[in-house]
Amino acid sequence: MAQARCADDGSCIVVGQRLTGELDLHIERRAGKDIATRQYHQGALRVLRPHYLDSTAQVCYTVVNPGGGYLGADRYRIGIGVGSSASLLLTTQSATKIYRTPQGEAKSQLNIELAEDAVLEYLPDQLIAYRDASYRQETIVHMHETSSLVICEIITPGWSPDGQPFKYQQIRLRTEVHIGGCLAVLDNLLVQPDDQEVESLLYLQGFSHVGMLLAVDSRIDAALVDDLRVQAYAVAAQQGEPVHVGVSMTAAAGLSVRTLGTSTESAAAVLTCIVNELRGRLRAQAPVELRKY
Repeated sequence: MAQARCADDGSCIVVGQRLTGELDLHIERRAGKDIATRQYHQGALRVLRPHYLDSTAQVCYTVVNPGGGYLGADRYRIGIGVGSSASLLLTTQSATKIYRTPQGEAKSQLNIELAEDAVLEYLPDQLIAYRDASYRQETIVHMHETSSLVICEIITPGWSPDGQPFKYQQIRLRTEVHIGGCLAVLDNLLVQPDDQEVESLLYLQGFSHVGMLLAVDSRIDAALVDDLRVQAYAVAAQQGEPVHVGVSMTAAAGLSVRTLGTSTESAAAVLTCIVNELRGRLRAQAPVELRKY
């Protein structure tokens, strides 16, 4: 019989239950370049060969799911480690698709360890939830006081052949950030578009696409958050559709962003603006360009 085994950091694995996909990636700086010093995968997860997108040492890896999407009762685990002074940009090859889950919700767990002065930017493509889909994603981060973290997600509904949007059951994204061993940030996003009687943490109010960004860095202060809020509002106003944006400072040095709109493109425009401003101001790094075609 499968049993849950939980570590002190709150992460859990199910002993005796085979994972649908599993991936471990550890990055260290060697001779002025960031490289993978440990890499493991099995099942429906892979990484493509690394790329260097600019003149910095930062390495970019792309996660691939050859299975094409998540199904009911699928279980995924990703472990990411970034060593001292190393930098990793992690993305996906394409959108993550969650199909119907009659066998039970699909689950994914991401465990992140960031050493002193380490940088991780996790910028996946959108998460597409189809009709009757239920998905839970838990991200647990342990980072040094001097390390830097940026995580983005965009939730997009799937579409039917007649052009009507599917209504998925629920998407839950829960992120814990521990700094120096202490829980510093807890970000919990629950979207249930099909059941307005349930007291969800977010109502869509006629909108369809949800964007989120969480950044934690000791150099993020109230003045920077205020400035980024103004820029995010300006980008939202330039979109050809209504986009609601909220930018707030977290309890630890960092910021949280939420967007609510009707397209992936509008959410991505706002979140990419924030990502690039943080790259430029915190690390004097060029804007990110993730062309995948």
